[in-house]
Amino acid sequence: MRNGLPGGEQRLEDLDMLHQMEWHSFEDDVDVSADVSADDRLHLSDSPGSKPSPSDISEHEFSCHCCYDILVNPTTLTCGHNFCRHCLAGWWESSRKNECPECREKWAGFPKINILLRDATEKLFSDVVQRRREEIDANANTSRTLLAFQRYGDNLGRSTTNKHKGAGVFFSGVLTALCFVALMVLVFHWGSGAVEQHDLLISKPVSHWAPEEVVSWLEHLGPWAQLYREPFQQESVNGRLLLMLGEEELLKPPFSIENPAHRRAVLAELNRVKTLGVKPPQNLWEYKAINAGKSLFLLYALKRSPRLTLFYLYLFDYSETFLPSLHTCCPAISHIGQSMETSFLDAQLEPSWQQWAEFLVKYLLLPYQLIAEFAWDWLAVHYWTSRFIIVNAMLLSVLEGCLLWRLLTRVTIRSLPRKMWNHLWKMLSQGFAFALMWPFVPQFVCNCLFYWALYFSPIINIDLVVQQLMHPETQAL
Repeated sequence: MRNGLPGGEQRLEDLDMLHQMEWHSFEDDVDVSADVSADDRLHLSDSPGSKPSPSDISEHEFSCHCCYDILVNPTTLTCGHNFCRHCLAGWWESSRKNECPECREKWAGFPKINILLRDATEKLFSDVVQRRREEIDANANTSRTLLAFQRYGDNLGRSTTNKHKGAGVFFSGVLTALCFVALMVLVFHWGSGAVEQHDLLISKPVSHWAPEEVVSWLEHLGPWAQLYREPFQQESVNGRLLLMLGEEELLKPPFSIENPAHRRAVLAELNRVKTLGVKPPQNLWEYKAINAGKSLFLLYALKRSPRLTLFYLYLFDYSETFLPSLHTCCPAISHIGQSMETSFLDAQLEPSWQQWAEFLVKYLLLPYQLIAEFAWDWLAVHYWTSRFIIVNAMLLSVLEGCLLWRLLTRVTIRSLPRKMWNHLWKMLSQGFAFALMWPFVPQFVCNCLFYWALYFSPIINIDLVVQQLMHPETQAL
């Protein structure tokens, strides 16, 4: 008995002290091992008699915080968290945020692969890493995501190197673009005196037309209408009298329109005037003058979704916009020697089944070709504008072809209905938002947006086409 304690109690005290010493020794070992790098652990594991067994290694220390599996190409962020490189690339592609998926701390620069940690995981879990590498290489979407992520890093490095120069080019480009848009607006308003002559007729009610305006309306029907200009001037036919004219009045003196085709053409255009209440627009600028909101909507909607836009025109704007467009893009078969007034009259009638068949084929396969053909028909009236529209339609056709190719090669058939529904919902919501916001947008802003989409969109689409053709694998769906 020591220290005055019985023998049994002394043994219990010695056992407690022994357990405490073993516990402190274990904690010291854990603290020391935590400070040892992965590379040092490998050297320790290679020494004789110290090779770790699977039970001594925690897989949690070498697992990704996204997929919770063994790390493959581990990438360490500035916050200290490690992720598989393909997991980090997928997070970046879906969120477009330079932040940690776990703690949301933004990373600095471009994340690199942790080589020491990669070598450690490949040595400790070689079978698992090899299996996961084969799965990643076999997945086309994952490979594309990794390529896009790496290309983003390359572009980030180049932009960081030339940061000051790039900022100056950006701001100078924006200033140049704004000046060019303002110049286009001013040139349009200064140099389009011919448009101002027709603005009165396309906005003024027919019942208020003066005799001179009635003659101007008649001359606009075509060269053949010049034969009947003098009777209308002699009778001083104003807007009210014009609305009262019928086939019998046009056949009898003083008008004496004896040619049946001429008479039907005048009556067809007169019926359009009675229906609309104003003179129908005859070119792009006149259409924009009386339908400013609709022209801006159609310009952007035809670019984003031409099929839905044409279907909308068929349902809600058939006679005024859809029917003239169909006759322009898919004209009826003209016979040899057919006169101009007969062609004018045919454009007012319902399309034939041949026209409908041609239209449906182009509508389903090449919708942008319809826009190009419509612009080509107005080449003599809008020289440069028609050319911009034709070039833009060709570029949009190439972009749509690239998109369809990616859908067929990378996306399963089951996901197509979901993507189509998302596109439909997006277009409907944007159209509804445009209808609500249109009355509150200043006219100058609308004009800038209109001319930007009309003249600058081809330039932007050229860059998109080059990217699609040179790096198709890096384009996200």
